[in-house]
Amino acid sequence: MSMVQPIDPNVSRRSLLAVVALVVALTAMRGIYAGVFDLRTDEAYYWTWSKENVLSFLDHPPMIAWFIRLGTAIFGDTNFGVRFAGLLAMAVTQLLLGDIVRRVTHDFRAVAFAVLMPEAALYYGLLMAKVAPDVAMIPFAVAMIWSLVRLAQSNDGRWWLAAGLFAGLALLSKLTVVMLVPAVLAFLLVPAWRTRWLRSPYPWAAVLIAFVVSSPVLIWNAGHDWASFKFQFVRATTDNAVSLRTLGDFLGLQFGQVGPILFPVVLSAVLITAWRGYRRREPVAILLSTCVLVPFVYFVWKSLTLRIGDTWAMFLWPAGFAAAAINITLLPRERWPAWMIQSAAPWMKAAIGSGIALVLLVFLYCVASPWNLIGRADPIGGEAGYGPLAARALVEMDRAGATWIATTDYRTYAMLRWHLKDKVPVVQVNQRARFLGFRDPGLTLIRDHAGLYVAQTNDDNRALLAATPAVLTRVAVVDTVWRGVAMKTYAMDKLTGWTPDLNPPLGTPFYRWPNLAMALPNDQIAALHLHATR
Repeated sequence: MSMVQPIDPNVSRRSLLAVVALVVALTAMRGIYAGVFDLRTDEAYYWTWSKENVLSFLDHPPMIAWFIRLGTAIFGDTNFGVRFAGLLAMAVTQLLLGDIVRRVTHDFRAVAFAVLMPEAALYYGLLMAKVAPDVAMIPFAVAMIWSLVRLAQSNDGRWWLAAGLFAGLALLSKLTVVMLVPAVLAFLLVPAWRTRWLRSPYPWAAVLIAFVVSSPVLIWNAGHDWASFKFQFVRATTDNAVSLRTLGDFLGLQFGQVGPILFPVVLSAVLITAWRGYRRREPVAILLSTCVLVPFVYFVWKSLTLRIGDTWAMFLWPAGFAAAAINITLLPRERWPAWMIQSAAPWMKAAIGSGIALVLLVFLYCVASPWNLIGRADPIGGEAGYGPLAARALVEMDRAGATWIATTDYRTYAMLRWHLKDKVPVVQVNQRARFLGFRDPGLTLIRDHAGLYVAQTNDDNRALLAATPAVLTRVAVVDTVWRGVAMKTYAMDKLTGWTPDLNPPLGTPFYRWPNLAMALPNDQIAALHLHATR
């Protein structure tokens, strides 16, 4: 079905070329960011996963490791290689959003808004070049939504099968995609077609396909005492004291990562879409609005007692972008008040214009600015300076006669492995549940050999080593430096008298995974760990 063109075809051509040129330019900007900006600690951690041949991981399903393996197979172990699949994920997401809106509205302006809104949101417009499980999940979740929109328009039950496939791939990316299940159920059960589809084999086959496709996660967990689910379960069930600060942090993240204007614009459009969908039992409106509102309300509720991670809610906003673009077209058709119709497009243009400007400013600060504007509190600088730290570690290893490096923090472990490219064994000796099924890091160079223990000076995991025969002898203190500011202070100690157990028994101090609930008291953390290992 072709797009409805504006009256003047020349205007249409100019508009199309302008949108395409802008998207190409912003894509090139993300490519520069991907190649120039140093990897963040979590990105390096996921890169270490890409070097392993396991079905899944404690922290997340395996898709992000496969994404990175694809990029590094083409471009090598480079910043761009690690991030390449994130660039593809953004492009696929935009194409799917544009097609969803095209099919519903047949309006060029609405399609342009749908494609440009992600460009104007900091997380998508820049940070989807930064690999994370969310980056892998988002295009598959949007593809599932796209399949259901195709189903609604065609009444062809085979689109359920495509939705099941993409749902399974999303589950292979990040488990939080299950928060879209209420939207799919509402899409199935609220419209008048529910009896037809409940009697059809297609929705049930879609569920089976999703389970089969995501089975590597289930198989891995079944073989490892359901570790991933227990690891995440603490966050889902924690009941800390109510804190308006964590609520403010979550809402502030949405204003920052979606956009100071775009966030309220999209959220208000989603509310109108929900009213339209449930009042008229319109499938696409029900689907898009519920994909946003159910997860968003859940995160608002959880943020009263728990800090919500920076990326946790990012999978829900693409459906909101589609809803907002469609809403621009439907408002005049449905005879909404004139002030709403007249203000909708200007607000959308302001949101996109200001959002793209913000994305450009952050890009310039990341890759071109010589300044550190907020000192040691700068979150960018807090994950920088590890290249010189790794180089200094090699120097101190040579002086101390060490053959391997020990850490007790996954971020330090990941950055040292990334910068040293496995020239020497680097081992996180605690939280070994993170490394179930990993290959031998070089035990012949570790067993009965001196090592170099690298950790921040305020690292409280030294108490773990104090309970072992390990002897630590200080050899150096090193700062990580970013743009002239010392960000973190690391101690380097010669480690002798101990060989770590890389496969410690379930539930022992060196096996246990970290607490994810953050604000839980120590006795409650211990109780949860004990419960999880029974």
